[in-house]
Amino acid sequence: MVCWWAISDIPMNWFIDAQIMEQRTGYLSDKSSLWLEMSKKFSVRDWRNHLCNHYFGSKVRGTWWRKLLFLWVAGWLLGSLWIFWFMNSQAVEKRRETLASMCDERARMLQDQFNVSMNHLQALAILISTFHHAKEPSAIDQITFSRYAERTAFERPLTSGVAYAVKVLHSEREQFEKQQGWRIKRMDSTEQSPAWEEDADLGNEETSHVQGEYAPVIFAQDTYKHVISFDMLTGKEDRENILRARDSGKGVLTAPFRLLKSKRLGVILTYAVYKSELPSNATPAERIQAAIGYLGGIFDVEALVDKLLHQLSCKHSIIVNVYDTTNPDEPISMYGSNMAGTGICHVSTLNFGDPVRKHEMHCRFKQKPPLPWLAITTSIGTLVIALLVGYIFHATVSRIAKVEDDYRQMMELKKRAEAADVAKSQFLATVSHEIRTPMNGVLGMLQMLMDTDLDITQEDYVRTAQASGKALVSLINEVLDQAKIESGKLELEAVPFDLRAVLDDILSLFYGKAQEKGLELAVYVSDQVPEILVGDHGRIRQIITNLIGNSIKFTERGHIYLTVHLIKEVMTSLDMETEAHSTNTLSGFLVADRRRSWERFEICKLELPGPDPYLSSTTSDLINLIISVEDTGVGIPLEAQSRVFTPFMQVGPSISRIHGGTGIGLSISKCLVGLMKGEIGFVSEPQIGSTFTFTVVLSRACITSNEYKSSEFHGMNALVVDHRPARAKVTKYHLQRLGINSIVEIDPNQVLARLTSGGLTTNMVLIEKETWSKGPSIWPSIISRLKDDQLDIPKVLLLANPSSSVKNNSSNSMEYISTIITKPLRASMLQVSLRRAMGCGDGEPSRNGRPPQLSLHSLLHEKQILVVDDNIVNLRVAAGALKKYGAEVTCADSGKKAISMLKPPHRFDACFMDIQMPEMDGFEATKRIRKMEADTNHLIKHGEVSVETFGNVLHWHVPILAMTADVIQATHEQCLRCGMDGYVSKPFEGEQLYREVTRFFKTVTKKNQ
Repeated sequence: MVCWWAISDIPMNWFIDAQIMEQRTGYLSDKSSLWLEMSKKFSVRDWRNHLCNHYFGSKVRGTWWRKLLFLWVAGWLLGSLWIFWFMNSQAVEKRRETLASMCDERARMLQDQFNVSMNHLQALAILISTFHHAKEPSAIDQITFSRYAERTAFERPLTSGVAYAVKVLHSEREQFEKQQGWRIKRMDSTEQSPAWEEDADLGNEETSHVQGEYAPVIFAQDTYKHVISFDMLTGKEDRENILRARDSGKGVLTAPFRLLKSKRLGVILTYAVYKSELPSNATPAERIQAAIGYLGGIFDVEALVDKLLHQLSCKHSIIVNVYDTTNPDEPISMYGSNMAGTGICHVSTLNFGDPVRKHEMHCRFKQKPPLPWLAITTSIGTLVIALLVGYIFHATVSRIAKVEDDYRQMMELKKRAEAADVAKSQFLATVSHEIRTPMNGVLGMLQMLMDTDLDITQEDYVRTAQASGKALVSLINEVLDQAKIESGKLELEAVPFDLRAVLDDILSLFYGKAQEKGLELAVYVSDQVPEILVGDHGRIRQIITNLIGNSIKFTERGHIYLTVHLIKEVMTSLDMETEAHSTNTLSGFLVADRRRSWERFEICKLELPGPDPYLSSTTSDLINLIISVEDTGVGIPLEAQSRVFTPFMQVGPSISRIHGGTGIGLSISKCLVGLMKGEIGFVSEPQIGSTFTFTVVLSRACITSNEYKSSEFHGMNALVVDHRPARAKVTKYHLQRLGINSIVEIDPNQVLARLTSGGLTTNMVLIEKETWSKGPSIWPSIISRLKDDQLDIPKVLLLANPSSSVKNNSSNSMEYISTIITKPLRASMLQVSLRRAMGCGDGEPSRNGRPPQLSLHSLLHEKQILVVDDNIVNLRVAAGALKKYGAEVTCADSGKKAISMLKPPHRFDACFMDIQMPEMDGFEATKRIRKMEADTNHLIKHGEVSVETFGNVLHWHVPILAMTADVIQATHEQCLRCGMDGYVSKPFEGEQLYREVTRFFKTVTKKNQ
């Protein structure tokens, strides 16, 4: 509500603005002033301000505020009462959970102790089956059973006595009674189990009636030996127990009854004894047929529960009652007094193994719950805070007038800030042009100086100056990229490119730094990634260069591993992730689990195939790549990981002093990944390493690339020997790019078996230097064995890092090596090395896809090129770079001269046009040139002029490439709209200039015919 008052009061500056406008209308005519006054009166904004000031002015504000303050106090009073109720209910719920935990714990312990005694009874039943029924004659009699039962009573502390009744059929009764020397007696039918009670009246003993089956007791503990000869089937409860135990094969319980001697409640547990072991799925009929006797034991339930409660220190805090709830309408109390506890009650189910009998444990607290002091203090504290806030709001409303003045000042400052933002963009454009223009001259002249004859010292000085200049340009580019991203002016291009060639270029860029630190640098691209993709390869190169540069900066030992896969690969297979937290890595050092670097990606949470078009690349031309850069560096501290992608932020204050950098590289990378519809994340463990992973969405190109798959290697087979599978996979990947079939062997002792297996002929063996050094004596024996068997000896090539040395190996083993291939592996370098080793070429192919210097010289020889720039240094740089390869260069220092020189007919094959020039910029000059060409082509097409007049050229279109240092305003789209054919950002190197010229000279001949 306070915000509403502030908003309603803010438009009061309408009156002030109106007074200012009245002063300004003095400079206008009366008629103009009338129109201005009418526009002010009918302005929607002014009417809104008028209404706000009329209905929410200082006179009305007091009444509204008093009502609002009353509602505030009343609302928070109700709120504090609700807080008290909520917290009190939470305390009650917590007390309920505590009671449930205590009750469940006691129920579990009671079941455990009961089960122990049940197990001992079952063991006694097995003993009787083994030594009484299975022995002839029996090894057990009443004296033996009674003595054994007494001596093992400590194993059954909860039982007061045991007895065994044998199964006797009516046909066997007479013989059984003669053998035992007594007659089978009937139990009193009016008692539940009188024979089990020590003080039972046995004077009314009667002989058991005739029936099909009897269960007389033959063995009993001394305290219960009076039950011997009684037929247990004549007792109602005992008969039911015996029949249920025999049918189920489990122990069954009787209903609770009070023992006469101890006056405690007890139950009888009955087990059936079988003549042989039955399967678990035996039918009741099978169990009845196999039953030979019944073992029973008396359990003192009250003693059992008392023993349990005495084991717990908090036994007196709750009241425990145990009930037999077989009949839920009339539960039988087995333990506990009738004293009612206070508060809540919890019921825990007891399972004594009998599926028919149901038992429960009821628990209550003895003492009343304490007062909810936390709820009381919290609710009162909340109310006090609400009252204080209301007072603060009241003081705030009284100073609304001050806020209005501050608002007017804020609006003025806002206008100044917006103007400053526009000025900043113009300033960045100007600074870009003013800094990059001289830097273009500096770097260009240094490059031209490099082409002259210099001694070693001079060349070192020039290289140092060139590296410093490039570092300055890189810093300028990062700052300008950040500015373009913030202003939303950064756009991506979509051109076909070979991702594998781009990655090879990046490895070449960091070759020297990796060599200085002795780091293993490798790249692997999945076979499922298309060879040619469509996207902004420059921005992808920028992201990967930034990540690898950071990895090299913070890594002192181990490796840096760049991998590229399709997203569906990492979602459907985890084979590529088995190296995490193991020594099976590129260099043997531990690495962070890269799966954690992308586990929060939204695209990885979708199911394949999903509705997202960016995820399913099988039905679309969209390609979803996931690129990871893994290192074994120092890692990122946990406290600094949250600000890794924050612009201009470093991990610590000493990082910039030790390693350098501005701290905006990762921020720019994250923004670029977002523009390419991807995500970026990382996982880092201190002293283990970091892995940065990002995804990009590219398009599939219709063309393919066979850049390195020449026919000279077609059909060749290679054996890669490396004890590290991850590193061997990289070598195999580069061999496949050259069209060579390869097999990996991780055990050097199996190399000879591979070579003599009789399969395909192996043309070359590539051995990792580390694997070679572990057993240098193995290789001479392998070569000797091949010679003895008169087999073709393959070429042996050694893969080694630049920092490693092979001088320490014995000369006997080194003489078999054809050549040493220096890592990191790149297709162009590997092609040269294999040509030299196999003797199938001159070993001088194109480097990373660029044409050799001789072909570039023949392409530019005697070509007429016009360079337009108002800066004399830039003219000299461009002219010198083109003249070096035989081009005929003409210079012009203004757009007007370029128009006159490119008026058809002319002799120029191409034109490089600067954009920011005095009098007439490059855009305007290009528009006029295209207009002249369009007019000329129209005249030629309609026969108004002869073709001979215009040099026998049917269609005039000279390629114009933009040259500019203004990387904010001179975008590629602006150049295309003006009619330009290409775009070159300054400062540019000679190679960049050559590539653009080569691209357009391929079509310039056709266009000018």
